Amino acid sequence: MVGPNYARPKLAVPAGYKEAAGWVRATPADAAPKGDWWTAFGDPQLDELEPLVSVNNASLAADYDDYEQAVALVQEERGGLFPSVGLSGGATRSGQGGSGSSSVSASGGSQDFSRGPSTSGTFEGTVDWTPDIWGKIRRQVEGNVAAAQVSAADLANATLSDQAALASDYVDLRASDAAIALYKQTVAADQRALQITENQANAGVAAPSDVITARTTLEGAQAQLINAGEARAQYEHAIAVLVGHAPADLSIPPGGQIAVVPVAPPAVPSTLLQRRPDIAAAERTMAEENAQIGVAEGAYYPDLSLSALGGYSADPIGGLFSVSNSLWSLGADVSGTLFEGGARSQAVQAAQFTYDASVQSYRQTVLTAFQDVENDLSNLRILAQEAPVQAQAVADAQTGVQIALNEYQAGTEPYTTVVTAQLTLLSDQESLLAIQQDRLLASISLYEDLGGGFTASSLPSAAKIQAKLPFAP
Repeated sequence: MVGPNYARPKLAVPAGYKEAAGWVRATPADAAPKGDWWTAFGDPQLDELEPLVSVNNASLAADYDDYEQAVALVQEERGGLFPSVGLSGGATRSGQGGSGSSSVSASGGSQDFSRGPSTSGTFEGTVDWTPDIWGKIRRQVEGNVAAAQVSAADLANATLSDQAALASDYVDLRASDAAIALYKQTVAADQRALQITENQANAGVAAPSDVITARTTLEGAQAQLINAGEARAQYEHAIAVLVGHAPADLSIPPGGQIAVVPVAPPAVPSTLLQRRPDIAAAERTMAEENAQIGVAEGAYYPDLSLSALGGYSADPIGGLFSVSNSLWSLGADVSGTLFEGGARSQAVQAAQFTYDASVQSYRQTVLTAFQDVENDLSNLRILAQEAPVQAQAVADAQTGVQIALNEYQAGTEPYTTVVTAQLTLLSDQESLLAIQQDRLLASISLYEDLGGGFTASSLPSAAKIQAKLPFAP
């Protein structure tokens, strides 16, 4: 076949991740990709929702149709490798003159020129074939197969992306639940503080302004509690759409924030080239564009067309299929263009530049993938260090609130000290919830950026595509 044979470009891959130094090295079994990665979070509700993404999601169904279209294009192009066979037949009823007509000859006799109606017929078979001598069609098939594999990788990437989006929305929903629980606790605490100030005011040891301040603090907490329900509703609606349901058809009962923050084993960077579907799509795009160079170069060479015809023709139709009425022909045709003003050479160069661009895109995709994993690992490391510090801040703030209330009741501190301590506690509690939420989101991102359970070997092979075997990402 004309054109270059494809070889994957070699890339310089680092020996390890910079941010992975602090993590425990995974055993080979631990490093193996696992498809149901979300089970590591230990949430039964999440485990129930995630499989519905690949079953009911309308966007993924459209992506699968795109893949099927790409497979159909492969079959269409492969048809050019085989001869085309045709059959045709026909019959004609004809006649000349009228019945009983005659003419007088010069010798005085008569001659009958009439001809009765007769039926003639033909039956022919044809075979036409343009052998793929230079491999132009095979290169196009090769390119279409790679395009179908790109579509399969895109489908796997979209599936992983939607799975990660659902997990992120679920984490955000549970964070909203945790915020609602926190605001309920805050409202209860503020109600107790308001009761204390009212008691102090009734006893004549507190100013009426303290009561107003306490009531204002309580009302602010109540407003935050109501507002938290807005975000929760939106996350629930987003989850419903991801699993292929109308928002009205899905209700998720309240629950606590996920406590487990799993860390996917990053293994070594070289494995990432096989575990990321977007990298696989970029690599298969290179193969597709490389094949197009061969297609463009094939235009330099002439086409040889072979044809054959065989059949029968008879007038009248009686004895149509007798040997005496058989006919046949064989033909060959060679065609080629001698001059096109450099159009073909420019087409080859354009194909080469397109391939070169796909190589650079592949390299950038790989570098971005390394960056994504490094970011995830650094986020997890930093947030893991921040969490216990923030937890201690919450504990200290809780102590501070109790001390401020005691001092206020003793008359040694104004109520503004209590309000300040309460606001500090709420802010620290919100920060602690946000840190846990960010840790969970970073964990989900790491699973996604490591490819979930995808491996490049799971892409359909050329043989499977040409045989139209089913593919499931």
